[in-house]
Amino acid sequence: MRRKSNTKKSFYTARLSIPALFFYGLFIVVPFFMSMVLSFTDWNIDRLFQPVFRGIDNYVTIFQDPIFIRSLGNTLLFAFSTTILKTVFGLLLALGLLKATRLNSVLRTIFYVPCVLSPLIIGVIFTSILAREGLLNNLLQVLHLSPMAQDWLASYGTAMGSVILIEGWMWSGFNMFIFISGLQAIPRDYYEAAETEGISRFNQFRHITLPLLVPSFTVIITLNVTGSLKVFDLIYVLTNGGPGFDTQVLSTFTYRAFGLGLLGESSASAVVLMVVVTVISFILNKILRRREVEL
Repeated sequence: MRRKSNTKKSFYTARLSIPALFFYGLFIVVPFFMSMVLSFTDWNIDRLFQPVFRGIDNYVTIFQDPIFIRSLGNTLLFAFSTTILKTVFGLLLALGLLKATRLNSVLRTIFYVPCVLSPLIIGVIFTSILAREGLLNNLLQVLHLSPMAQDWLASYGTAMGSVILIEGWMWSGFNMFIFISGLQAIPRDYYEAAETEGISRFNQFRHITLPLLVPSFTVIITLNVTGSLKVFDLIYVLTNGGPGFDTQVLSTFTYRAFGLGLLGESSASAVVLMVVVTVISFILNKILRRREVEL
C-alpha cells in the first residue's frame, strides 16, 4: 500500500514538472540543437531555406578571424576581472553591513538597487557620464583636473576598464546578500572559542570565516563567471564593441555576424560560447567544491 502511495506521489510530482520541461526544451534545448546543426552549414541570408552542409568550415573561419580571437580574449578578461571585483566588493560590503541596524538596512538597499535596474538603463546613464562632454569630465574641470579629461569610451584601455568597473559596481550588491547569508549561517560558537583562546580578529577571519564561506564563494564565483562570459547588453550600449572592434566580446561578435547575414558563422560562435561557459563552470565547481567545509 505504501509503495503504491509513493508511486502515485512520484507520478504527481513528475506531472507538475511537465510545463517547466516543455518551456525549457522549447526555448533552451531546441535552439541549442538547431544552432549546433546549423553551425555545420553555410546557412546565410542568401540561402535562408537551403543551407548546405560545410563540415567544420565555419569553425575554421571564425578561429582564423582576428576579431573573433580578440572577442574571445576580451570575454575571458571581462569575466575574470569582473568576477574578482564583484566578489571582493561584495565580501567587503557584507562584512561592513552584517550587523542588523536601520542604517545598514538602508545601505543594503542602496547597494542592491543597481542589480534591479536594467543593464540597458545603466549603460545609457554611464554613456552620458563618460562622454567627452559628460559629467565626469565636467567634474574634473571643476576640480581643475582638465588635463585628465578625455572621451573615456574612445580608447581600448579606458573603455574596457570602464565597462569592467561598471559591471563590478552593478552586481556587488547581489553578492553582498549571498555573503551576508553565508556569514549569518556560521555558528557564533567558533568565534567565542577563538576569542577565549586569544586569537586575533584577522586570524579568526582567515581560519574560520573564509573556510566556512567557501560554499558562498562557489555560488558567487560560478554565477558571476557564467554571467560575465555571456555579457552582451552592457557592452552593446556602452561601446557597441568599439572603438573599432577593441571591446568586442563573443556575444557581440555573434550578434554582429548574425546582423551581417552570416548565420552559420553566428551559430558556430554561439556554440563556442556555450562550450566555453560550460567547461569553465564545470572546472570552477569542481575546484571550489573540494574546498568546502561542513559546519
